[in-house]
Amino acid sequence: MRPLRSSFDRYLQDKGKGRGGEGGNYRRNAARELGRFAEWAAGDRGDDCTGIVPDDADREPTFEDLDERVFREYARHLSGDRGLKQNTVQTYYRYISAWCGWCVNEGYLEAHYAQRASATAPIPEDDGRKPGDQQAWTSEQRHALTRHVDEQARESIEAYTTLPEDTDPFDRQRARYEALKAARDRALVVVLAYTAVRVGELLRDPDDPRRRGVRWEDIDLEDGSMDVYRKKQQWDAASLPDPAISPLRSYRTLTSPPTERWPVFPTFDRRTLSELVREGLADRGLGPDAIAERRGAHARDLLLALDEDVRPPSITTDGARSILRRLSDEADVDVDHPKHDYLAPHGGRRGMGEVLVRAFGYTVAARYLDNSEEMVRERYSHIEAGELGDVATEALDEIDPTPRDDT
Repeated sequence: MRPLRSSFDRYLQDKGKGRGGEGGNYRRNAARELGRFAEWAAGDRGDDCTGIVPDDADREPTFEDLDERVFREYARHLSGDRGLKQNTVQTYYRYISAWCGWCVNEGYLEAHYAQRASATAPIPEDDGRKPGDQQAWTSEQRHALTRHVDEQARESIEAYTTLPEDTDPFDRQRARYEALKAARDRALVVVLAYTAVRVGELLRDPDDPRRRGVRWEDIDLEDGSMDVYRKKQQWDAASLPDPAISPLRSYRTLTSPPTERWPVFPTFDRRTLSELVREGLADRGLGPDAIAERRGAHARDLLLALDEDVRPPSITTDGARSILRRLSDEADVDVDHPKHDYLAPHGGRRGMGEVLVRAFGYTVAARYLDNSEEMVRERYSHIEAGELGDVATEALDEIDPTPRDDT
């Protein structure tokens, strides 16, 4: 008898991305849910969880224990577990159902039990509402944030470029470091705010080696374009509108990257950079004393990395969220949202989608957002509903005006 867990590694490898199927968000999420399902099947998910192994058997759950009743009970478990939202229950069950279908194709199971009507009956129906994380930056929020980062960058760059010639070298380096950080933050904000590029297409994903973050070689400031690895698993050009060009050009000039392969949005994490320069210089044959001497001549390891062309990694998507959380707080942006108390990265994309749909319609917006028109219409259906409401109001005023009360 085959234990359920014996299939997990092979399934996850098939569903993973990159070399050996080791990366990808789907793989990570599927692994988590399969682990929970295995725990539930073994009776390890709480006092009310009895598992699916017969009481007189001392073994792990196997494929012989599975049938549609098992999946029905698991669907019921998800629906009543931890107060999960309807769409979350559906998402979690889909991971298990996809694995079940794979098991049928691989010969582990004789039928796709998870998709039978009796198995899915406890799954709550979709109420049609969008998930709670669908934040969209308003024009006021976008302007407040971009104005703040622009002021910060201008002040930092001016403070660095106007230093007297006799300024202490370390003070000059510290000023350059602060200017670089402020310029990077401004460039990140304007790209997220105006390009509508997905944050996962722009920055590094530790779970997907193909998403290593945008490099300077991927950006053409003259043509106003940027090559990104799209959600559809291929490279494609994204537009860089005018509000993003000047901040990027200023930032590039200040950075003066030693190679075009330098990341546009490198990490500024001191521990990461410290390990990076030590290992990078050691790989070039430098001993501990020589490395310490070079580090001692630089106020920050990032500046040493620039001088020695020791390429740092791009910030991650989680890193971008941390930066935006800090900047939203500094800019004192008013954010009223049930899930996010700051301007989240995806909100920039969604906010730009609002602008494009209202200005040019769904077809143009779909091309800019790299989505199907059907998807855009669904996600921005509230705009069309509002416009149709205006049309109905105009029709009523024209054909069936409300009688005036002259009393």
